[in-house]
Order: sequence, then structure tokens, then C-alpha cells
Amino acid sequence: MGKTKAHIRYKLKDGTRVPGSTTITSVLDKPALKYWANKIGLQGIDIKKFVDDKADIGTLGHEISIASLYPGAVVNTSDYTKNQIGLAENCAVSFFEWKKDKDIEVILTETPLVSERHRYGGTMDIYAKVNGKHELIDLKTGSGIYDEYFIQVASYRQLLNEHNYPVDRVRILNIPRVEDESFAEQTVVNTDKYWQVFLKCLEIYNLRKEIKKEVA
Repeated sequence: MGKTKAHIRYKLKDGTRVPGSTTITSVLDKPALKYWANKIGLQGIDIKKFVDDKADIGTLGHEISIASLYPGAVVNTSDYTKNQIGLAENCAVSFFEWKKDKDIEVILTETPLVSERHRYGGTMDIYAKVNGKHELIDLKTGSGIYDEYFIQVASYRQLLNEHNYPVDRVRILNIPRVEDESFAEQTVVNTDKYWQVFLKCLEIYNLRKEIKKEVA
């Protein structure tokens, strides 16, 4: 699959479109991101091109990592530059090292799910049995693991539970692209409070949507 894959649209059983988890959590303020964007801008770098390039590297890094869970799987890299492929392979190497001493039984990868109860959707990276425990594994590429990631995976855990997939543990892996980024791992057993934050984000998202309709 190339980087041109279609944007996922989440729909309820009656056909109603609903927002995805990442769209919902975007209502959160991200001061670190603002600082970073300002720093990049002061260096004279085109932020959009820079972000798009990093996003492509992250997308390919995800694909290579997930494909490694399926023997014989081949990743289409024709849409990417040589530099992007090399950096994406750096991401995958970290994932390969992490999984090499683990017994992993894959159940779902990149599978869209929708909550009829809470009216949102989400696509988690990996749901698998790891050393006998059901785990939700979320892959991130960047400089670290941030608070909003925990909120996001809490929403994924809810989706899995609603679809009768048990989750014993949530694991976030930051797989680095370049030398000034580093591998990081964080496991979370209890996501209840993060789930409550997500519900507040969903409420804010829906209220903003209603306000836009009223002023349109």
C-alpha cells in the first residue's frame, strides 16, 4: 500500500458519519507543538513540506513494522523517496528489536472500528496476544510519548471492548526516525481516567460542531 491510501471515513450502522479519535483529540491544546512549529519557522523551513515529509516517513515506518508481523508480506515503497525509505527503515529496526524476544499472535492490525454508543471511530495499529496477554499496541514516530497519546489509546481500548475484544494491557511504542529521536516504551494497565478525558474532548467536539451549524 502506498502513501496515497484513502482517508478512513467512520460510519454508524445507519450510515451516519462520525469523527475519528485523532480528530476528536485535536481539540486539545498542544503547547509543545506550537513551540516546535515556531522554532522550525524561524529556521526558514517550509513547515507544511517538513510536516508532510515526516508524516510520509511515519506512515511507511508503520507499514514496514506491521508488515513484519505477517511472514512474506511486501510493502510498496514506490511512492516514497530514497531518504524517506531509509528513515522509515530506521523506525522499523526499533520495532524489530522490540518484538524479537516476544511471542506475538496477531489478531487485528489497522482495523477501523466504530462505537455505536459513543458515536466515534478509530483505527488502532496492532491488537495481539503478546506473551499470552491481549495487548493494544500503538506505534508513534517522533521525539517522544505525549499525554494525548494516552487519551487516544483509551478511546481505542473502548472500541475494542465494545466489539468484544478484551484488553489486558495498552502499550505505546515510539519508534525513532533519526539519531536525535529515541526509542521509548510506555505500558498502561488502567486507562479509565484517560477515557474520561476523551469523553470530554468528544463533548467539546460535538458542541463546536453544533455552534458552527447555528452560525452558518
